[in-house]
Amino acid sequence: MQETGGTGGHGAATGTLVAGVDEAGRGPLAGPVVVAAVILDPKRPVPGINDSKRLTARRREALAAAIREQAAAWAIIHVEPAEIDALNIFQATLQAMQRAVACLPLPPQRVLVDGNHCPAMPCAAEALVGGDGLEPTIGAASILAKVDRDRIMVELDARWPGYGFARHKGYPTAEHMEALKRLGATAVHRRSFAPVKQALHDPGETGELPF
Repeated sequence: MQETGGTGGHGAATGTLVAGVDEAGRGPLAGPVVVAAVILDPKRPVPGINDSKRLTARRREALAAAIREQAAAWAIIHVEPAEIDALNIFQATLQAMQRAVACLPLPPQRVLVDGNHCPAMPCAAEALVGGDGLEPTIGAASILAKVDRDRIMVELDARWPGYGFARHKGYPTAEHMEALKRLGATAVHRRSFAPVKQALHDPGETGELPF
């Protein structure tokens, strides 16, 4: 799935178009990885952007709405569990970053990626460790990715009750691990991840998997 938007970049057109890229959800056992790319518009700034992990959920929601409304361009890409299992989590994330940049309504002239690995891009690109707290464009991408993924996990919690997706967002918490052992793996679990593999071979007391 992909989603794009932006103001058209009227303010950003006067300078170098810099896209920030970040992801949410590399570590969980279930649900998609979500990657966002954002080009901010200097004529329509969004105050308060920071690493999404340093913000409250309420603040992230408000900033995500402002970024969607005021950024020059943005794109969000979902990588579903089947693709993660086929490629591995590292390659799936890098490819999603490339797709997110390619889907931006405005082509950037420079790309900044959070982390220490940068996929090939059609323009100058740089990876920045801790970039989501250093560069507003990356921080904006981290907020869009985090808010979108949290929403998805709440929806998955309603479809597959009993796992606690709305609370732990698919991460391997004690609650999630106990549910995997008791209920087995769902269709939104990542089968290439070791705890899910184990659940598939030992589906719990019922002997059935809720696919």
